[in-house]
Amino acid sequence: MHIPDNFLSPPVWATLDAVSIPAVGLMVRQAGRELEDRRIPLLGVMGAFVFAAQMINFPVGPGTSGHLVGGALLACTLGAAPASIVMTAILITQALIFQDGGVLALGANVFNMAIAGVFVGYLPFKLWGATRGRRMAIFAGAVLSVVVSAFLALSELLLSGVRIPRAVLLISVLLFLVSGLLEGAITVTVVQGIQRLNTAWVQKPGSSNRALAALGGAAALLVVVGFVIASAQPDGILRLGAQLGIVSNPVYRAPLADYAAPFLQSNWQQKAAAGLMGLLLIYGLCVVFGRLIARRRSA
Repeated sequence: MHIPDNFLSPPVWATLDAVSIPAVGLMVRQAGRELEDRRIPLLGVMGAFVFAAQMINFPVGPGTSGHLVGGALLACTLGAAPASIVMTAILITQALIFQDGGVLALGANVFNMAIAGVFVGYLPFKLWGATRGRRMAIFAGAVLSVVVSAFLALSELLLSGVRIPRAVLLISVLLFLVSGLLEGAITVTVVQGIQRLNTAWVQKPGSSNRALAALGGAAALLVVVGFVIASAQPDGILRLGAQLGIVSNPVYRAPLADYAAPFLQSNWQQKAAAGLMGLLLIYGLCVVFGRLIARRRSA
């Protein structure tokens, strides 16, 4: 789902960069109205969990993998605007530190996943999440978040002049739909697990230390051992690029590219250390952003 550099034309990525900056600014203002001080640690924990989950790819078709995007999960637990800020922090960290998604294409990825994906994923939960159809609302939102983000990514490639044969385009759409269905199932499972830990967590003030610790521990476990069972196949966008002969051309070499700490010896140590550093960085960024938003509100 993360678009690398050299996939989009300069007019497309520059336009989306220009659109995403004020859009994130609006989300910051809205989050300031919604976010309570005692929920700030929740931003960090949820951001760390989604970051960890995104590292684990699962097969969705021959030679293609997918991973949890997490937009709907964040929206259901934090609210749309705070979720958008957390997802933006994740995407910035992935691009600058782990070379996951292009730096020039960062505006496109933020728009697709942190803005459009989050708000489309939140819409069913907002409309009927308080009814008996709560599970279906969460599931539908998660599916929609992936499908809409994928549709936008494919549209941006087409606008960039990338010629995608009809058969390849149809297969890509089908694979993204499969990813969306898996995203829906995972999101419902995680939200139900969170509610068992603390029934007052989802979309209500406060959060228990027990629930925060459990989710933080799950995130650490995912980054330490999850990659062992993760699929090594490329995700949908990278697979499509390979089929079309598009080669990523990063604008710089990230320090922990490919989620590996190069100063360690074994592959397990490299992956585990990079993942744990990413968790701490995401947690810190989200908490700092939350406190800055709260301070701005009280000023």
